[in-house]
Amino acid sequence: MSLELTEAERRVAAGDRGAGAAMALRILAEMGRLLGAPRLIPVASAHIDGALYHGDSGVHFAERLVAGGAKTAIPASLNVGGLDLLHPGTVKADPHRHEMALRLMRAYEQMGCWQTWTCSPYHAGHRPALGSDVAWGESNAVAFCNSVLGARTNRYGDFLDICCAITGRAPYYGLHRPENRRATVRVDTSALSARLKRADVFYPVLGCWYGMEIGTEIGVIDGLPADISEDCLKALAASAASSGAVGLFHVAGRTPEAPSVEAAGGGEAPARVIRLTPAMLQAARDRLSTARGEGIDAVALGSPHFSLAEFDALEALLPGHRMNVPFFVCTGRNVVGALEEQGRLGKFAEAGITIVADTCVVVAPILPAKGGVLMTNSGKFAHYAPANTGYEVIYGSLADCIASAAAGRLARDETLWQ
Repeated sequence: MSLELTEAERRVAAGDRGAGAAMALRILAEMGRLLGAPRLIPVASAHIDGALYHGDSGVHFAERLVAGGAKTAIPASLNVGGLDLLHPGTVKADPHRHEMALRLMRAYEQMGCWQTWTCSPYHAGHRPALGSDVAWGESNAVAFCNSVLGARTNRYGDFLDICCAITGRAPYYGLHRPENRRATVRVDTSALSARLKRADVFYPVLGCWYGMEIGTEIGVIDGLPADISEDCLKALAASAASSGAVGLFHVAGRTPEAPSVEAAGGGEAPARVIRLTPAMLQAARDRLSTARGEGIDAVALGSPHFSLAEFDALEALLPGHRMNVPFFVCTGRNVVGALEEQGRLGKFAEAGITIVADTCVVVAPILPAKGGVLMTNSGKFAHYAPANTGYEVIYGSLADCIASAAAGRLARDETLWQ
């Protein structure tokens, strides 16, 4: 299939907006052709994942766009970078990595991107309208945007995301097309206890199972509470996107395209129904832990980045003494600013908690270099930490993580899973 450009798009590709925009449009058009898209469509906003340093080539690409005068044509928020710009000593990078990570972050700022530096842009006010087409990168943000907000995006990878932001266009394929958003699989959760479905520890586990079982299919989850918090849906989205490349899921009675199972399927019956059992869920939970025993060496929370509501929950559970292991919470600078305004940062510092902004412990050298066992309540951290950090992981609830850090050894409540 050939991709047809409009006259205005051809003028951009020919250089009417400068060399940077021309390069971005040509890259986007060629990628759209390879994906089988018939045309490019306007997009309302972008979320940029490409500003995280993975190597010098990414820096040179961004700086070439800057040199060509490229500027974003639509609002574009920035995902995490390789440095914590608010707390410069947090990231322990060698001089070359530090220099290149900073150059990359500054290049994206020069192109006009919104300096959010968070994997939870929806907490920073970037919330596109239901049904709008956008171009987002970062797996959890994509799944949240499609599923919880009901905007339409594919999983736009590094460098393609900024091309979309510069041109204000994206290829018309995949989840931009309404027919590709219909649920074909129904997940029946009626066999699970109501108490478990109210617990924060449940949703990353559900996401882990969902991603492995459903993968790139579109499913509708039936039988969950209608008032699930956004933070629980965020955890579900992140874990599902990590374990199975999930870009969209529906929750019957909760997410905007699924007022019912029937609506999620576009009026068609699901091709298959899966009855989720406690044993299936228990197996998924066990996969999130790679370490055994009671020893832990650090705790990390905040993937996706912590919200203010999650800090409220953390504060309510703080022990009366400092943590006995290093304890990190990753969040967006907008949340750090709110905590500072409320005079709450000191309380977390007194408890021995290091708040990380602009980046996270799995993509930047922040954790103690000695390695060991990392405890987390994040399905995404559990999925990526062993390969990215050298730490083995133990998964638990927020309360489990705090109790374990306070005690200096594993303390988990197993009653929910029995």
